[in-house]
Amino acid sequence: MKQETIVMIVGAGPAGIATSACLNLLSIPNIVLEREDCYASLWQKKAYDRLKLHLAKNFCQLPHMPFPLSAPTFVPKNMFVQYLKNYVYHFNVDPLYQRSVESAWYDKSAQKWVVTAQNNVSGLVEEYVSEFLVVATGENSEDFIPNVYGLDTFKGLVIHSSEYENGKTFGDKDVLVVGAGNSGMEIAYDLCNWGAQTSVVVRSPIHVLNKELVQLGMRFGIQRPLKGPFLLKKETGRSPVIDVGTISKIKTGDIKVMTSIKDIQGDIIKFTNGQERQFDAIVFATGFKSTVRKWLKEDGGLFNEKGMPKHKSPNHWKGENGLYCVGFASAGLFGISNDAKNIANDIFRIVDGK
Repeated sequence: MKQETIVMIVGAGPAGIATSACLNLLSIPNIVLEREDCYASLWQKKAYDRLKLHLAKNFCQLPHMPFPLSAPTFVPKNMFVQYLKNYVYHFNVDPLYQRSVESAWYDKSAQKWVVTAQNNVSGLVEEYVSEFLVVATGENSEDFIPNVYGLDTFKGLVIHSSEYENGKTFGDKDVLVVGAGNSGMEIAYDLCNWGAQTSVVVRSPIHVLNKELVQLGMRFGIQRPLKGPFLLKKETGRSPVIDVGTISKIKTGDIKVMTSIKDIQGDIIKFTNGQERQFDAIVFATGFKSTVRKWLKEDGGLFNEKGMPKHKSPNHWKGENGLYCVGFASAGLFGISNDAKNIANDIFRIVDGK
């Protein structure tokens, strides 16, 4: 099977559906390919129950559709999923699901992109040809678990944070959360609330803020100290930890802070400060990684060896030969919204000028 269109979009997370929506508003034909069986699968299938958007709703809306006035300032997961459902319907975004992209390359003679994808239902390999290619698989395409010596000997449960729903089944267990970002700290808090004996590995210094302070800083432009949380976010993409109650649990000793893991021997975990502890389960809240390099054969000068943009925001979203990326700015949903609008407007300018 072979299909031709103006724009191919790989990925139907918020980045992909936002870009498709912007293109649809400009009447530019596009096809969205998604490897899962639904849009925004990370939100629908791999987000823990108590998750809320960590930034105020006005910084998390997708292009051309604000949240309802009745929505809370910090939107819970289920409400955000409903918002995405309304968004897809309103802008007539209709991805092709269960398509695993195998390769994408630029045909210089035809001056078009050629994308091949495995249809996971029929088993057939499909071919798509387009003038423009938008990489919307984002920074969170694949779970990342670091190499830990002896992890394969651990006798308990090992999961990534994307598999964690809630702490109900961990109520009487000793659980180690590895990673002290927003997900790790919130999962540790949730586990503690469910009665688990909870510890969290904090490997490096972190900024801890509350949601109200972050909202205040983003809204009113409060002066930022050198290498403060907002500057670090801009320079490195690392977000400050927005506290949901974890710090008070750490202060009371209900959640223990551990140093980096040295090695694992069975159910005994050794830490770099010499401590040894027995655990029943490990939750790796160690983030995700880009998978662009696995299928994009020509990067158009856009991506580095890690599958991330070579250039920092705001010059990160456009490459050569009609190649674009959305959702790679380490700027969350706010960055996605800006990228989607920029890409759609740029493609419209080129198409309209022909």
